[in-house]
Amino acid sequence: MSVTALDENRPVRPPARESAATRSSEAKVGWFTVSPALALLIGLLFGPAAAVVLFSLTDWQLGSTSFQFIGFTNFTALFDDPTFWKALGNTLLYVALVVPGTVFLGLVVALVIEASPSLRGFYRAMHFLPVMSTMSAMAIVWGTMLHPTIGLVNRALAAVGITGMNWLRDESTALIALAVIGIWQGFGFAMVLFVSGLKSIPQQLYDAAAIDGADGILDRLCIVTLPMLGPVIMFIVILTASRAFEVFDSVRVLTQGGPNYASEVLLHRLYTESFDFLRTGYGAALTVFYLAIVVALTLTQAKLLERRVHYA
Repeated sequence: MSVTALDENRPVRPPARESAATRSSEAKVGWFTVSPALALLIGLLFGPAAAVVLFSLTDWQLGSTSFQFIGFTNFTALFDDPTFWKALGNTLLYVALVVPGTVFLGLVVALVIEASPSLRGFYRAMHFLPVMSTMSAMAIVWGTMLHPTIGLVNRALAAVGITGMNWLRDESTALIALAVIGIWQGFGFAMVLFVSGLKSIPQQLYDAAAIDGADGILDRLCIVTLPMLGPVIMFIVILTASRAFEVFDSVRVLTQGGPNYASEVLLHRLYTESFDFLRTGYGAALTVFYLAIVVALTLTQAKLLERRVHYA
């Protein structure tokens, strides 16, 4: 019998169990490895969040050296403040305008770009430029364009016989103008995501739909394109809604929440209370409520939209 045969017949010994000391040593190495990231997470996320919750229960004012715990007094005052409810309503209306406008415009532009083989890369870059621009700088440009006398928008309307408006100083149009700016600033990002989603749709699905008689543009869009873009649409809606709730730059630069709080939004109200009026405790309570709304709406959107999404 050969040595090889003896080796093959030799029983395999089970591996020795790791000792408790070895496991403890590996655990220490693991904690040592993740400790820098954990420290940053606590210092940059959980620490400030806990501080905001703490300040929301006090009467502290920015610059003051002392404060007292007053419980939920700030939250009671918040719910009794008509300006807060005005800002909340404006924020919800802004989100309701920006989200569908961004998704619709991004999808239309993506479909047009994919249907045009020439200069496809140029059009993608051109429509994506607003995403890369600083909103504060672009808000100044938009403020000039919407100026009631020298603005490009009113001059273009006057050229076709339409009298323009003071878009940013009229209570009926200020928030709508800001929503248009928000759609312009965000639809390029949605377009890029839609283009990626369109490229992932197999051509065989369109061929199968054509065999079944669904060869029209609307038929292809409703039967194949939109269902296959379900995950992309869900992601864009959630991301756009989260960004819309964070609107601040355009409001601060163009309207400061006016006229008569017609364009006041939650984040701008938070900034005003905390840094203009120095009511830091009240601003912290507003921050807690704001974060709770954003988290709740994000989870609700994800839950509702996921039921309507078909994953390939």
